[in-house]
Amino acid sequence: MLKILNTSEIREWDAFTINKEPIASIDLMERACVAFVHWFATHFDQRKSIGIVCGTGNNGGDGLGIARLLKEMGYPTKVWIVNGNGSEDFNINKQRLSEPPIEISSKPEIEIFNTCDILIDGIFGSGLSRAPEDIYAEVITAINNAKATVVAIDIPSGLFADKHTSGVSVHADYTVTFQTPKLAFLLPENEDRVGQWTVVDIGLNKTFLKESSSKYFWVERKWVKQHLPKRKEFAHKGDFGRALLIAGSFGKMGAAVLCARAAMKSGTGLLTVHIPNCGYQIIQTSVPEAMASVDENENVFTSLPNENDYTAIGIGPGLGQDPKTVKGLADFLKETVVPLVIDADGINILAANSNLLHLLKESCILTPHPGELQRLIGDWDDDFHRLEKAKAFASQMKCILVIKGAHTSIVSPDGRVFFNSSGNPGMATAGSGDVLTGIITSLRAQRMDALDAAVLGVYIHGYAGDLAVWETGQTGLMASDIVNSLPEAFKQLSG
Repeated sequence: MLKILNTSEIREWDAFTINKEPIASIDLMERACVAFVHWFATHFDQRKSIGIVCGTGNNGGDGLGIARLLKEMGYPTKVWIVNGNGSEDFNINKQRLSEPPIEISSKPEIEIFNTCDILIDGIFGSGLSRAPEDIYAEVITAINNAKATVVAIDIPSGLFADKHTSGVSVHADYTVTFQTPKLAFLLPENEDRVGQWTVVDIGLNKTFLKESSSKYFWVERKWVKQHLPKRKEFAHKGDFGRALLIAGSFGKMGAAVLCARAAMKSGTGLLTVHIPNCGYQIIQTSVPEAMASVDENENVFTSLPNENDYTAIGIGPGLGQDPKTVKGLADFLKETVVPLVIDADGINILAANSNLLHLLKESCILTPHPGELQRLIGDWDDDFHRLEKAKAFASQMKCILVIKGAHTSIVSPDGRVFFNSSGNPGMATAGSGDVLTGIITSLRAQRMDALDAAVLGVYIHGYAGDLAVWETGQTGLMASDIVNSLPEAFKQLSG
């Protein structure tokens, strides 16, 4: 797991590294410049004309150092400085330039940056305390209006790392950030500001990161590989849990099939699928490895006998919201003590009948997409507000929220939030969430801790989608392709 730090913690990390190694701050800045240029040189060749726009703080100092290194590598490079008093390291890097930069002291001309193929943004760093104004806002607007590809150093200028951004900011095509991602990068509202982002290592002292107490984490493949369930030589199917899925209704049996196939391919030992009578032949034909439990109702879920014989239960995909189903879910929640994963219409029923929320047991996992989340916790002003409301809900209900989307966030009752690093936009397709429910239910049935099951399940789901997209492309990706890629995903991650 990679901890995500706020801006004040990052400044402390810099200072810790400077004191601990020890290293001069200008030399640490040089490390950052070298790391940025290494990334840049692998993405853009020397035929591109480069413009670097700098403020006079340390982010601008980075820009000047990058300009010097790119010129040495043969890139045609031009530098602009937005007037102001320079920091010490900024002034050192300014003196190191072979030719003086162009100064911007008044409103820039509309065409000022259009001679460049690529613009590198080094105006403001992550320590920005208020929205850019006056000449800074005008320069940022000019960058956004230019035809050039825009690459931001560490963070797009004007973007707040730890709170909602309402003022003007650079809209970067790429952001090369130092050491850890910023929280703002992981929220949908900033997609157009950040563009594609990558983290480069600048050699900050790792001891500081180990000792920091961040509540935000970036899920990495290494952690996933270490926490996957292991199988012993003499294991039998009973060792891998008994999962139950309550899913499907007339016209929505596909959700039950996808969920069940995903659960089986994620390693559960025994699987039972409880479906309305109309789905009996469908589930027996589509997933012969699963046992079928048939509801007394022809078309919808209404009740379930012996629900406590299982090690985990997933409920919701394709369930519908018939009044009989609402009553059946209420009766089910009152009786069961089995670990639960609730998705789709299970969440919608809870949102529409808030009197049922008190029936949720501790460590229950809910997997809403943004629309279902809004119905569950109410409206929000922005994505930072949404995250705070989700944390409050998870704390109050003592449940785990899996908020689906790019960088799916897993919110734990203790306030920790885990952002997923796998997956791609092709997975925004019908049935993808049903597959996720099957994976998480399967891991939970294998007696995995609830939070670990949620974090692992989300990563594996995304990783399977990443494998599938190589064959299908993003446009052609279907939920069944994700299911079919699960064996290879587990194989690679466990290998």
